[in-house]
Amino acid sequence: MEAPTAAPRVRSIRETVLESVAAYHQQQRMRRRFRKSLSYAGELSSAGRAGASSSPSASLASLAGPEDDDEPFWEEEEGTVELVQLGANRAKNVLVLMSDTGGGHRASAEAIKDAFRIEFGDDYRVFVKDLCKDHAGWPLNNMESSYKFMVKHVQLWKVAFHGTSPRWVHNFYLAALASFYAKKVEAGLKKYKPDIIISVHPLMQHIPLWVLKWQGLQNRVVFATVITDLNTCHPTWFHADVNRCYCPSEEVAKRAELDDLKSSQIRVFGLPIRPSFCRAVLVKDDLRKELELDPDLPAVLLMGGGEGMGPVKKTAKALGDALFDKELGKPIGQLVVICGRNKTLSSSLQALEWKMPIKIRGFETQMEKWMGACDCIITKAGPGTIAEALIRGLPIILNDFIPGQEVGNVPYVVDNGAGVFSKSPKETAELVARWFGPGAEERKRMSENALKLAQPEAVFDIVRDIHELSQEQGVKAQISSSLTSSFFMPSPEASHCPSPIPLV
Repeated sequence: MEAPTAAPRVRSIRETVLESVAAYHQQQRMRRRFRKSLSYAGELSSAGRAGASSSPSASLASLAGPEDDDEPFWEEEEGTVELVQLGANRAKNVLVLMSDTGGGHRASAEAIKDAFRIEFGDDYRVFVKDLCKDHAGWPLNNMESSYKFMVKHVQLWKVAFHGTSPRWVHNFYLAALASFYAKKVEAGLKKYKPDIIISVHPLMQHIPLWVLKWQGLQNRVVFATVITDLNTCHPTWFHADVNRCYCPSEEVAKRAELDDLKSSQIRVFGLPIRPSFCRAVLVKDDLRKELELDPDLPAVLLMGGGEGMGPVKKTAKALGDALFDKELGKPIGQLVVICGRNKTLSSSLQALEWKMPIKIRGFETQMEKWMGACDCIITKAGPGTIAEALIRGLPIILNDFIPGQEVGNVPYVVDNGAGVFSKSPKETAELVARWFGPGAEERKRMSENALKLAQPEAVFDIVRDIHELSQEQGVKAQISSSLTSSFFMPSPEASHCPSPIPLV
């Protein structure tokens, strides 16, 4: 009786795609090796003819090529090699990968860059880049405009967010994108020569990690993910091959563990906020004088993000009515409106008549001053604005959120007693009027809770931990500035076509 034979394992679509990519890269390397071997044979012939005029030991040394111990990490395609001296004192390159799909990713990236400069001076050179926009093709190079279109038609974004959440879905499309753009992303890595790569975007780790793993460089380049969604985040944020995953909250850390990250990979430090904000020493009276605000009236800050989104105009008009005491015939508060890049909103507000002091501003780069001068804030549930408001101890009124990544920010604020949620401009205005009157104690209590929830040192904790991780891992290789398409040399283990590399 014949023993039953095991049925062959059926390969997934992702494995098939990745194996075809691996086979292509292996073929290209074999071709380059063949061209080099022909060139090397010519050198042997020339060296043999010149042997009579040189010493035997010199001839042997010239023919043998570099010794194993001197082999460089990176090699030029035309045979010219730039060696990197191990253990040399040099500035390490940090490549921060981001995309302008919302303002929070760039803000976090710039915060990390500033923190590296403050903590370590010239020891690190930090580059903030959108690698996909600069080096990949559609749809990766079009994410910014696609995102802006979808959030304006919010149901489209809701479908995109939840439709790509299942692992089999994003595994498939990430594998497909890698098959098209891995080589171009590899070219981007050559350009910036990173010793450390930090992703602050959910789609900025998968292809670079695939490239590093395929080339056997994961033990030489530190890779960290800094999650910039405060409480609810897309599953593509989590990748088991990163050295560190920095989570802004315990809720996100729990989700990371569910997505196969080990506790040793996870750190909970908070959301990175730029040092000029989180370490600013501010005095409210001085700020009000500088910003030309009324020194005696409490102030509410109304924001709609960088694009001036949400019910800003309706809320401003409701506040104009609620903060004016008709019986006394005078205002009980003042209003600051940040319109961002929305010039239409700014113009329409300036055209109205107001019965109370009001400041209407466009895009602001010194929000620490405006927040420091105000007593509460009304904003949509963007993670960066929430984190900044907590640092300033501002009670928060959330009036809107983007479906998907911002949904969880509402209970994060409300359940911790740092604010409330209201979509009604009238209710929002009435609440502010109460806070500026008989409800002052409630506002004070929420301010205290906000300060307890704040994590102003998060960005410095992150860069210090990355520095320690880099020291522990012993990253000693610097990528040559003149690398070509043979940027990575295959390791002995990679001489045969490897098994597919999981992207997530």
